[in-house]
Amino acid sequence: MQEPVHRVALDALVAALKAAGEPTRLRILALLAEGDLSVKDLTTILGQSQPRISRHLKLLVEADLVHRFPEGAWAYYRLADGMRSGGYAEGLLGALDEADPLVRRDRERREAVRRAHAEAAAAYFADNAAGWSELRRLHVSEAAVEQALREVVGPGRFGAMLDIGTGTGRMLELFGDLYAQAIGIDQSQPMLAVARANLEAAGEGGGRDVQVRHGDVHAIALPPASFDLVTIHQVLHFLDDPHRAVREAARMLRPGGRLLIVDFAPHGLEFLRSHHAHRRLGFDHATVEGWIHDAGLEPVVTRDLAPQGDEGRDEKLTVTIWLARDPRLLVAAGSEAAARPA
Repeated sequence: MQEPVHRVALDALVAALKAAGEPTRLRILALLAEGDLSVKDLTTILGQSQPRISRHLKLLVEADLVHRFPEGAWAYYRLADGMRSGGYAEGLLGALDEADPLVRRDRERREAVRRAHAEAAAAYFADNAAGWSELRRLHVSEAAVEQALREVVGPGRFGAMLDIGTGTGRMLELFGDLYAQAIGIDQSQPMLAVARANLEAAGEGGGRDVQVRHGDVHAIALPPASFDLVTIHQVLHFLDDPHRAVREAARMLRPGGRLLIVDFAPHGLEFLRSHHAHRRLGFDHATVEGWIHDAGLEPVVTRDLAPQGDEGRDEKLTVTIWLARDPRLLVAAGSEAAARPA
């Protein structure tokens, strides 16, 4: 079946062709086709000044060939989706000779930038390793949690995933074989740098199907009803208003979509509040399930993962998994079945 063609007005098409019809801007499009880049990245790769690169990017954004995503004092740029831009950027890049010396040099410099990002992320991990190791020892192993998450979500593939408070990007890696597209958002720029490096190392971040962005978990700047799976992994205990974050996550779900929440059960480890910025010391089943109902969702699974054997001391933390579903598709299906003649 032939893919639908998104038609654009004559003026818009001419503007896009003019924007792309310049050597540096065409090189920028080729680089962004391989993943998100900042102005700083592009100045390093292309060897041009920041004002010059910013001017080129402004023209590409105005022509709807490139999208801009602010991230604090920075911004990341990404090749526009083909259905919005008409697909002519992909057509132009498809005709570009990858063996061209300039194109090949740009690609080599982009790899050097990626390596620098990975080295910076490794240094960040080293600076914070002691605190993370301390937290890991407090609860059931990450391998056991991740196995349980895979079991709860199941093996079925789906379209789009949103990971709220993506941190190191681990949830995007864990479900990478199930989704077609995914976005991770986080308010911490250093953690976003870590996530980008991890996803690139895992082979998830080199293309356009996975991205991470700076974002507010309480006011997500994405179209509502756009995701089949939304995950909130070990995030709610850091928030002043976790109830609001659950409502915002539910707003992102398509009819029939699922919300996966992972957090600690109630505990008394006060040092997590004083030394690790935890605002809440865990959540009981009824509290989170109440938030789920209030957000218009239906609880499907509630599962505790308690430390076993030598792990099961009083100071150890229990991890709880909640899975909820948007019932709108289910209600529609039920109504259709009720209306169908016997």
